[in-house]
Amino acid sequence: MDIGYKLASEAFGPRELIRQAVRAEAAGFDFVEMSDHYHPWLDVQGHSSFTWTVLGAIAARTERIGLVTGVTCPTVRYHPAIVAQAAATLALVSDGRFVLGVGSGERLNEHVVGRGFPDTVRERHALLREALEIIRLLWRGGYRSYDGRYLRLADARVFDLPERLPLIAVAASGPHSARIAAELGDGLFATEDKPSIVRHYRVAGGSGPGYAEVPMAWAEDERTAAREALRTSRWALTGWKVMSELPNPVNFDAATTTVREEDVLEKFACGPDPDRHLAAAQRYVDAGFDRLVLQNAGPDPDGFIDFYERELQEPLRRLRPS
Repeated sequence: MDIGYKLASEAFGPRELIRQAVRAEAAGFDFVEMSDHYHPWLDVQGHSSFTWTVLGAIAARTERIGLVTGVTCPTVRYHPAIVAQAAATLALVSDGRFVLGVGSGERLNEHVVGRGFPDTVRERHALLREALEIIRLLWRGGYRSYDGRYLRLADARVFDLPERLPLIAVAASGPHSARIAAELGDGLFATEDKPSIVRHYRVAGGSGPGYAEVPMAWAEDERTAAREALRTSRWALTGWKVMSELPNPVNFDAATTTVREEDVLEKFACGPDPDRHLAAAQRYVDAGFDRLVLQNAGPDPDGFIDFYERELQEPLRRLRPS
């Protein structure tokens, strides 16, 4: 069981994210995972720095901890040729510690370049499939071209390739995206504790690791944790169909006006009780995931890291499917 720390790029500036990553390495986390967004989910979060720059700086400041994008959309805001180059470079500067997490994206981040964002999930999945084919093609070396229905590549070459290419973990929430993960990825990425996601991935032939984000909110008391999660992370309760569609933070603010502390307590493991956090993680282990990303929405990142090192690390590593 590998345990990761979620770097909340929407809630903290780049220097603070680098500092947290260094602390996470010292506390024993196996990897850090950072979302690749242009906007935060809510204006109150106040940040959204360029993920690739921050991860490169973290690679230079750390020695052991793995680095994961959670996740990059390689279809609209980026062309997959750029993602292929960026991922290869980050793998080199991190001495092979990088995992490329990819997904079909959200309107929140992809609409900003003015090319629109596909209205149907089918088209988004088709785009993702073509993007992964392009990344794989470029990672074979040499000059490459590609003429797809949605994406094209013209006589391009990634010159600096690592001897060991990064693992690609593909985000999935249902059978179609799980099939893409199995056929074109090396691993699975998810945010829900649904056994069906892993089952679809395995049935489609996927055999790689399964990454999943576990929602937590640490504070010295439960209500303080829940209030902070409500303030900054209530967007997480809207569900993926909403999260993938709304275009701006103001829309997420409007869509979450009715979310209550009680709703947050049902979604997040809140407070200082390690048993509650372990129970939340157990649900993901039971669903079949073996790379757990602890996503702290509480007000004190240092307190959470200390809590992990002191009370969570060893029992988390001992978790097995029920």
